[in-house]
Amino acid sequence: MTGLQNIKACVFDAYGTLFDIHSAVGKHRPRIGEKADALSMLWRTKQLEYTWLRSLMHAHVDFWQVTQDGLDYAMETCGIDDPDLRTALMNAYLALDAYPDVKATLAALKQKGLRTAVLSNGSPRMLQAAVESAGIGDHLDGVFSVEEVGIYKPDPRVYQLACDHLGVRAGEISFQSSNAWDAAAAAHFGMRVAWVNRFGQKRERLPKPADLELTDLASLPELIS
Repeated sequence: MTGLQNIKACVFDAYGTLFDIHSAVGKHRPRIGEKADALSMLWRTKQLEYTWLRSLMHAHVDFWQVTQDGLDYAMETCGIDDPDLRTALMNAYLALDAYPDVKATLAALKQKGLRTAVLSNGSPRMLQAAVESAGIGDHLDGVFSVEEVGIYKPDPRVYQLACDHLGVRAGEISFQSSNAWDAAAAAHFGMRVAWVNRFGQKRERLPKPADLELTDLASLPELIS
């Protein structure tokens, strides 16, 4: 597999790329029962839909509110009326499990002299909590939230944040995301992109495909120079 050349910084999406978005429901699976998978999938779907729709409507709220709204829709659709469970699930979203390959990958990239950062829809509070819970803060040079620009991915202003904070051009950034639409948007913006296809998704019919397609992050350090 051909690697990426002349890279100065590696920037990562958070949810689904570094952090397992389904671990929140997974921690409460015995309590939820057979509806757990459906609840988790619908929660994620509505969470993303609301970011896109609110961006188009110019009706921004932070990701914590969007995550609550998505959960409320999912719980009602699944016929689950349990306020204590709702609170537990939202709290669990602040301490999502990191994927097993994350910490070692970030450490290896830092050892190569590369700068590393997170660029996410998440609110600063959510991202700080997730980074601390996963114990990866020492391997990151920055954690950047869309709240700085008040609009969600895939708006180009979000990807510009990474360039501005890190002081590098888009083409000198390797951007990693498990979300195919996010990978396509970053590539369209001008970043070099590794699509971390953790879930075996099909390719999106969007402009500018990713440079690399990986099944996880473990091989990334050897592909960056």
